Amino acid sequence: MAVSLNTLAGRLEASKGLDVLADKVQGALSRLPLNAGMRSTLSGTWLGHPVHPLLVATPIGAWTSAALLDLFGERRAARTLIGAGVVSVLPAALTGASDWLDTSGSERRIGAAHFASNMAAAAAYGGSWALRRRYYRSGVALSMVGAGAAIFSGWLGGHLAYAMGVGVDTNAFNVADIDWTPINVKVSQDTLVGASAGASPLVVTRSSSSVHAIGGRCSHRGAPLSEGKLADNCVTCPWHASRFDMATGQVVAGPAVAPQPVYETRERDAGIEVRRHEERALRTNSVQVTPA
Repeated sequence: MAVSLNTLAGRLEASKGLDVLADKVQGALSRLPLNAGMRSTLSGTWLGHPVHPLLVATPIGAWTSAALLDLFGERRAARTLIGAGVVSVLPAALTGASDWLDTSGSERRIGAAHFASNMAAAAAYGGSWALRRRYYRSGVALSMVGAGAAIFSGWLGGHLAYAMGVGVDTNAFNVADIDWTPINVKVSQDTLVGASAGASPLVVTRSSSSVHAIGGRCSHRGAPLSEGKLADNCVTCPWHASRFDMATGQVVAGPAVAPQPVYETRERDAGIEVRRHEERALRTNSVQVTPA
């Protein structure tokens, strides 16, 4: 079963036909009046966590509960929950669309299929709600169609997050050296410089008081922050315009939700050195390849 699903996912990722759907959906979304502040709100910058995974629980929970109520003959309550699930699709879809707009390639294709499946589920459940008052059995049958579409959509959403990493902090597995490490760059005041500490990319700047170094890959989609712009000691991502405080790594403006890793800095005669104390086990205990 898992092999078949992985094969299907691979075919969807490579399907150029989904680009047609993606172009149409993206064109429709681009006409919505979504400014930078609204995008940040929809993405979850204010929460420090993507909003979309939280909101999808409402329609899924409502529709699943309705199926259980159908089994016990609670027709009126089941219809009410189906209607609530349909209504709750809109905020879930808007937050997901905001995240999807910043994807490309196979991620964009899987996202388009995920969106289409969600809309099919919502349409089926909407039809079920309408039919149930007079044609209960037909309404139940249509809700089963909706359940199938919702399950498929949920699987696609899981594939996007867990297999493709969409919405995951791109610095999640970035292993930092806990020892002082020279970065061998010269940094002028109020300029951005790309550097590296071992395998970890950095972006470095100098303020009037000290040198600041944070992770060089944007936590949102992995853009090189060293190619961004610096203003008020904040770096603006060159891809999607997220802003990060160079001193604290905190998100100042979205669509990013996760802060940047922050490195301690010190200056020695030989130059600038950095280090980072790491608490997360997947970083400190990351798999190391040992020569045979």
